[in-house]
Amino acid sequence: MTLDLSFLLAFFATLAGIFYLAWGGKARATNGADYVLTGRKASSLNVFGAITGTLVGGASTIGTAQLAFMYGLSAWWFTLGAGLACLFLGLFIAVPLRQSQAQTIPEFIALYHGERVRTAASLFTAAGMFIQIVAQLLACGAVMAVLFDLSMVASATISVLLVAFFTLGGGMKSAGVTGMIKMVLIYLTMAVAGLVALNLAGGWRGLTSGFAAWPWFSLFGYGIKEGVSDLVSMLVGVISTQTYLQAIFSANNSSVARRGTLLSAALIPPLGLFGILVGLFMRQTMPEIQSALALPTFILQHLPSGFAGIAFATLLIAAVGTASGLALGVATTLKVDLLRYWLQNKPSELLIFRLITLAVVVGAFILLLSNLGSAIMDWSFLSMGLRGATLCFPLLFAVFLPKTNWRQAGFVSIMVAPTAVVLLGFFPITGIPPLFFGLGLSLLVFLLTLPLPGTKS
Repeated sequence: MTLDLSFLLAFFATLAGIFYLAWGGKARATNGADYVLTGRKASSLNVFGAITGTLVGGASTIGTAQLAFMYGLSAWWFTLGAGLACLFLGLFIAVPLRQSQAQTIPEFIALYHGERVRTAASLFTAAGMFIQIVAQLLACGAVMAVLFDLSMVASATISVLLVAFFTLGGGMKSAGVTGMIKMVLIYLTMAVAGLVALNLAGGWRGLTSGFAAWPWFSLFGYGIKEGVSDLVSMLVGVISTQTYLQAIFSANNSSVARRGTLLSAALIPPLGLFGILVGLFMRQTMPEIQSALALPTFILQHLPSGFAGIAFATLLIAAVGTASGLALGVATTLKVDLLRYWLQNKPSELLIFRLITLAVVVGAFILLLSNLGSAIMDWSFLSMGLRGATLCFPLLFAVFLPKTNWRQAGFVSIMVAPTAVVLLGFFPITGIPPLFFGLGLSLLVFLLTLPLPGTKS
């Protein structure tokens, strides 16, 4: 791929600016509390930036345009589901989580299900997020390989260095700031791309003239079952991931936490619509290209070179930011929940957090090198299954029925459900996705131990 000077200058200048924000000035962490929870001083905009900086990645941009190229409006499920998940967080989850003064989801769950569940919950959820880091590194490597004609090993190495550099400076303190800047750049990129695509297609009438209303302009164009499944997966994934809820824990107070999540709920879904416009236009004009290249090809062919450089840097940062947020979530879970007895109140707490984060990124890189040819979605499905089966229903029952004694149910659910997900991942003996099998098993455990009417809990 031949790239001109204006593209390269814009690309590297954008990357340099983002990384400066991650390390420089007020975004730089000065202690462990800053690194993990911004000292619990995050504003609603910081909460918004931290959530969207991780949640809005390659799937919301390149992935949405790809699915729109293949199926049409059904591609909206990811960003729409992400917005609805943030709405659910804001309305029901944010306040009790922030009021608990916890730092991690396993720590919060242990308040209701007993301390003995904390270690197992931490192990399974950390493993789930760790696996998702590998999936994000595969996505980053693919972007670098296509853009600069690099080998996958070289691309993966550069991607890991970017993730490490992005994460180690300020942790959660810089995540809010860089997340806000990242969202501005993503909105600029996707809005310009979507509106240019709509204009080139001859407006809405021109864009719709080449497609049948069904399935191209239906949310269930690729199946009602598939659409509902995608929505549930997104809801479960968001409420079961430390990275997103860590932004809530870092808020200045519960009202700030709620406003930040509701702002995320309002601003994430429109991004998908812009991506859909690009995907449909590329399907209409270049149906022969690979679906994954719909957005990158459009940017290179139809946007000014300098702006294209900014756009590609933004898409890369979107994937890097997601991997970075996950690495921070894993490191926080390991330090706060698993290593708390050995690393408690150490004077070098910030250094310890950074070393654990670096170890997580390096570990993901080693695993990545042995799985360069694997499918990104296979890693994502296993990751989602582990996180959802471990945390979803224990968290929901703790929030909505806090006065009921769920200690036995919580313990059994957290031990059995994710174990079943792992076994099902390696030995797929049913046609049920691991996530839904694990969720069903977890819910069954809670229902079987539900206190009968008239009995004391």
